[in-house]
Order: sequence, then structure tokens, then C-alpha cells
Amino acid sequence: MHLSAIGKQANLYWSKIPQHFPHIELGEFIIMPNHIHGIIGIVHPHHHSVRSRHGVTSEYQPESNQNNTNQFGKTIAGSISAIIGQFKSSLTRWSRKNGHDYFAWQARFHDHIIRNEDAFKRIADYIKNNPANWQKDKSRTQKL
Repeated sequence: MHLSAIGKQANLYWSKIPQHFPHIELGEFIIMPNHIHGIIGIVHPHHHSVRSRHGVTSEYQPESNQNNTNQFGKTIAGSISAIIGQFKSSLTRWSRKNGHDYFAWQARFHDHIIRNEDAFKRIADYIKNNPANWQKDKSRTQKL
């Protein structure tokens, strides 16, 4: 994949997540033309790690809920929702300041708790191989 200016900035912001959230470890990550995939590990000093697979698209949805709340109440500081919300907000602000007014995120993201090493390996392999599967992607018209 050849990254656009927005894609390059997304890559930079993603790599800096652990600087802002010290309880986070980043795993496999890929930027696709219209979405991203990444593994985020929540690390607690005296607990087991929990990893979440994350994917979002840049499809514009004007009716979307952009205020970073969910159906259960306010977003919890340091949660996956807060981290992804901050990532998306930062990239959107950068895009607006740099002449990419068309850029918009899909309101939600999809997460999945990775419960064992086999699932972790399967998901990491899926992320690594995602560019090779791009021609089969039916939603490849949007670009990030």
C-alpha cells in the first residue's frame, strides 16, 4: 500500500498511542485505502493482557454520532473507545488544517477481544495479509 498524506499521518498518530496511554501495547497494524486494522493490547501491571482487534473505515455518514459517547453513557478515560476516539479526532483535525476537508470517519468501530494465542496469531496474520486481499474487497472505492 502506498499511503496518502492522511494515511502517513494516521500511521504516525497510531504509533504514538502508547506515549499518550502508557497502559497500551500496539500489535499488528495496517492502513488500507478505506479502513485500518490494528491490535491494541491493554496491559495492567498485575493482570493479564487483553487485546482488541480494531478496524474503522473512512466512509462519511452525516447522521453519525460524532460526540464520542455510546449507548451506555460517557466514554471511560483510557478505554479502547477513548483511545480510538482521540485517534480519530486528532486525524480529523489534522486533515481539516491541511486541506483535506472531505475526510470523515465512520461513526463506530468494530472491536473484538482476542482470548487466546491461536486467535491472536490468526488475527495478526489477517492484518498482515490484508493488502494482498484488497482486490477482493467490495468496499474499496473510498480512500484513506
